[in-house]
Amino acid sequence: MARMIDQIRASKLPSNMMQFAARGALQVPAPENIEILVYLAVHNKVFGELARMTLAGWDEKSSLAAASDPHTPQEVLDYFISPDNLRPKLLPALLENPTVPEKQLVKLATAAMRDTIEVFLKSPRALSFAGVRNALKSNPYLKKEEAEALRQVSAAAAKPVSHLEAAALAAEETIGQDAELRVAETAESAEPVSPGDDEAVAAYMQEHAEAIAAEGEKKFQAIGGIVELLGSDYYPVVDSAEIPEPPPSPAPAASATASSPSPATVPKKPPAPPKRENTLQKINALDVKGRIQLALKGNKEERSILIRDGTKVVALAVLEAPKLSDGEVEKFASQKNVLEAVLRQIPLKRRFMKNYIVVRNMVANPRTPLDLGLGLMKNLLIADLKNLSANKEISETVRKLALKMYKQKLDAANKK
Repeated sequence: MARMIDQIRASKLPSNMMQFAARGALQVPAPENIEILVYLAVHNKVFGELARMTLAGWDEKSSLAAASDPHTPQEVLDYFISPDNLRPKLLPALLENPTVPEKQLVKLATAAMRDTIEVFLKSPRALSFAGVRNALKSNPYLKKEEAEALRQVSAAAAKPVSHLEAAALAAEETIGQDAELRVAETAESAEPVSPGDDEAVAAYMQEHAEAIAAEGEKKFQAIGGIVELLGSDYYPVVDSAEIPEPPPSPAPAASATASSPSPATVPKKPPAPPKRENTLQKINALDVKGRIQLALKGNKEERSILIRDGTKVVALAVLEAPKLSDGEVEKFASQKNVLEAVLRQIPLKRRFMKNYIVVRNMVANPRTPLDLGLGLMKNLLIADLKNLSANKEISETVRKLALKMYKQKLDAANKK
């Protein structure tokens, strides 16, 4: 007998059954239900959003079983490990699952926040990959002692070699890391600066001239993230391997000192490789005007940091960036480490409010002002209202209203 997932792939189910499938209401085993939901979330334009919402609130026990099972379909594991869909409680199981590929772990480690980094550092399998260790070392949220621990893990993983071979390997690793970083930076900053960017900067500077002048030379200070989570423990890690210096050459014999050595015989010391500034160091060196320009003209990584700037006029500039994507705004709407002014500004943009995920994330964000969350709640679907009523992170007022609206919409749907 063919499985239900095979019938769905072949588009053999009527629309009412597809809706049941997107709600996870089919009478099939839990692993197949999850496989069906992931398939719909990834491939179905009609029921994909409903399937994504169902997966977000899916039973933790069965989700954990799927995340830890090496025989779980690859598409399901790829969905669970994606930064956009990741549930924190599933992460330890996913990191230890031998079927989850290294490239997915590297992608997640590169953009990991503090809580995710701590889970990575406890995973023997994740730390066994050099790519994951390098990604963590380049993460600005890594602490000094954690960076040192990663270096020790890398050293222990290396085979015993002679001093010259160690130096050569270290140099090769540095070159390889720098090349990878240059490729990543090129891809990230591949957005060409257009005349429209300069116009956006000029218009923003003119409109907010008084606020900019009032801030003076205020330095970058992040809301949450770096300051509140790391405090004085923050250690900006530079992605460069330490190359051991060759031992000093023995002093020449007395007879040799009498004559000048031939230029051809004098060994030339290789120039030290230039140190690469990471994005956070680059931002720390800028004043308010410089950060505003970067917020409007920079790349995705720079915007993700500047949105957390404690200087209001800088953080709000990110929302005016011409290249700002909907996916970025979806993440901003769910962040707890941004100014309240940022969350109040997002609903003022019609383009953002057309995106349902932005609206849903705003209401579910405990940092969203109460009046704003209550006003946006009427736009939520039944499944989201149900999830919201059980979300203990948000205020009791929001939960009670969500439950009331859920019952009202459910009754209305049943009467049709």
